[in-house]
Amino acid sequence: MQPAPAETSPSEQSPTGQAAPKSSFTLSEGFVAHMAAQGISLALTSYQSGKFYLLGRAPQGQLMIHARTFQKAMGMHVSGGTLLLATHFQMQRFENALPAGNTINSTYDACYVPRITYNTGVLDAHDVGQLSNGQIIFVNTLFNCLATTSPKDSFIPVWKPPFISGIFGEDRCHLNGLAMENGKPRYVTLCGPSDTAQGWRAYRAGGGMVMDVQTNEIVCDGMSMPHSPRLHNGQLWVLNSGTGELGTVDLAAKKFQPRAFLPGFLRGLSFHGKYAYVGLSKPRDQHFEGLPLDQKLRDAKLDPVCGIQAVDLDTGKCVEWMHVEGAMGEVYDVAVLPGVTCPMAVGFADNDIKGLLSHPPFDEKILASL
Repeated sequence: MQPAPAETSPSEQSPTGQAAPKSSFTLSEGFVAHMAAQGISLALTSYQSGKFYLLGRAPQGQLMIHARTFQKAMGMHVSGGTLLLATHFQMQRFENALPAGNTINSTYDACYVPRITYNTGVLDAHDVGQLSNGQIIFVNTLFNCLATTSPKDSFIPVWKPPFISGIFGEDRCHLNGLAMENGKPRYVTLCGPSDTAQGWRAYRAGGGMVMDVQTNEIVCDGMSMPHSPRLHNGQLWVLNSGTGELGTVDLAAKKFQPRAFLPGFLRGLSFHGKYAYVGLSKPRDQHFEGLPLDQKLRDAKLDPVCGIQAVDLDTGKCVEWMHVEGAMGEVYDVAVLPGVTCPMAVGFADNDIKGLLSHPPFDEKILASL
């Protein structure tokens, strides 16, 4: 285990104006070399610390951590140079402003700039995706539906579980996860089939389920607070968060098949090749009360951790890891940035966003097309 360097982003402040609490990072000896071998960087969010983190590697080979403050940073979606981020009351659309082959300070080869902001109001938005037409779709947890952004309204509801009787501002089933397929929403996760405010809490231990958005069919139930459904290599993967298990859904048998146990409450899942990158969180109050995970950790004599673990899908074993201590005890989402060595992002708390300017080459034909 080796200590990671301090965050390299500019000093930021919390929304209260006070200096933001610090987090410390430790990582397995081969974590950075693993990212290099896979040709990737990683991003993660923590609503608890209000940070959006980019993990890359410096020219000298050490881990580089670039962090930006986004209050209640939650779900992410990466497609090409576009990165979508759900935050406390906004949807942010970032674009990589650096042309291929260019760098900033001979270090950063991707610079994500927030180009479009949708002010949605507080919706407790969780996972986010991108439709084939480029429009944002997200899990509107407060209103128990999938929704898209609107130039006029806070959101446009587009789907809800059939047992939800209407679009009400009450978290009834804790709809949270979204799996996209070919630019369309395909699967969602929720914590319980409740149609009353906060009723899902009675289902935490075993009432969670995965639903098919296209058919309204329940494809897996009996889960404990499932999150982060994802399609990879023709399989539906999901995190059974309340048991600490990464696994697949057997769609024919409608059954969850555990593939790996990790020591934490699991949220955030992304893939590259034969590896899964999984986010882990610690409990908020010492123990995961009422969840099978609590007993599983005691039986295994393991302490819960916060961070990211890279899992070999062939063996189900953790091959590399990065853990976090300090201000951050919970992770929400993890995303792979393929083909990026060392990413950075521009935020709203300093002057970078005022001076980083970009434009395409001049083309006199554009005027005629307007």
